[in-house]
Amino acid sequence: MAYKEVKTIKCNPELKGMAVMIPEVIYSTAQGVDLKMQILTPWKSDVSSIQTAYPLIVFVQGSAWTHPDVYYQLPQLAQFAREGYVVATLTHRNSLEGHPFPAFLEDVKTGIRFLRKHASQYQIDPDRVGIWGTSSGGNTALLTGLTGDASRYKTKEYGEYSDSVKLVVDCFGPTDLTFALNNLSNLEEGMKKIFEGLRGEDTPENLAKLMEINPANHIKEGQSYPPFFLLHGNADTLVDYSQSELMYHRLSDAGAEVSLVCVEGAPHEGSFWSNELLDLIKEFIADNI
Repeated sequence: MAYKEVKTIKCNPELKGMAVMIPEVIYSTAQGVDLKMQILTPWKSDVSSIQTAYPLIVFVQGSAWTHPDVYYQLPQLAQFAREGYVVATLTHRNSLEGHPFPAFLEDVKTGIRFLRKHASQYQIDPDRVGIWGTSSGGNTALLTGLTGDASRYKTKEYGEYSDSVKLVVDCFGPTDLTFALNNLSNLEEGMKKIFEGLRGEDTPENLAKLMEINPANHIKEGQSYPPFFLLHGNADTLVDYSQSELMYHRLSDAGAEVSLVCVEGAPHEGSFWSNELLDLIKEFIADNI
C-alpha cells in the first residue's frame, strides 16, 4: 500500500500480540542423549514491572516414536504464544536407536517437570499445564494425561515436580495397537522395525510391557482424568479414524470429559489442518486450562 503522505501509528510498549522463541533448550542429558525443546513465549515488555505467568502448552510432534521434527508446526504454535501461552515443543529418545518403550513417554514427562522447575524463568504458571500431540505425539499426549505422576514412568530428574496435566489434545493418535503388536511379522518393513525398536529384545515380557503403549488400556472407571479433546480425519489411511472413536467411547464410558471432532475427508496431516480446527483447539484449551 502506498501513502501520499507520512503515516503515523502508535508504538506497542507492552509488546501485545508479539512472541519470541527460545531455541535449543536442553532439558535432559541423563540418558546419554541431549534432549531439547524449542520454547515460544509472549514477548516480555521491558516497560512492564509485572511478571506475568502464562499457561503452558507442551506439544509433541508425531514421528512414529522416532525423532520429532520440532520445527514442523512452529508457525501454527506461534499463534498460541502471541495469544498468551507459553508453548514448548520437544524431542524425545528415538525408538530406532535402542530406546524401547517407555523411553519416549518418560522423556516427555521429564520435559514437563523441567518446565515446572523453571517456571519462573520461562514465565509459566505451573498450575496451568496442558499437552497436545499429533500422531505418535497424540498417543504420547494421551498416555501422559492418563498416567499423571505414575511412578513407573517417572525418572529421577526433577522428581520433586509433577508431570500431570490439566488437559489433553490428541490429533489422530493411535490408541489401541494390540493387533499390530501381535502380528509384527505381517507389518510393512518400516513399521515392523519401529515396533521392534519400541519392544526391544524379543521376549514375552517385553511384548507384554509394550502393550502399555495403548492409551485404551490405561482407562479405569471411576479414575479422575483431565478433559480430552480428540480430532481425527475420517480419510486417514495411516491411523484409522476408528482409533479415536474407540478412545472417545472408552473415556466416555469411564466417566471422563471427552469430545471428538471428525474432520471430513481429511488425511493424516496435510489438509487436516485449518484455521477452523485451530480455533476449536484454542477454545478447548482456553476453557480448560
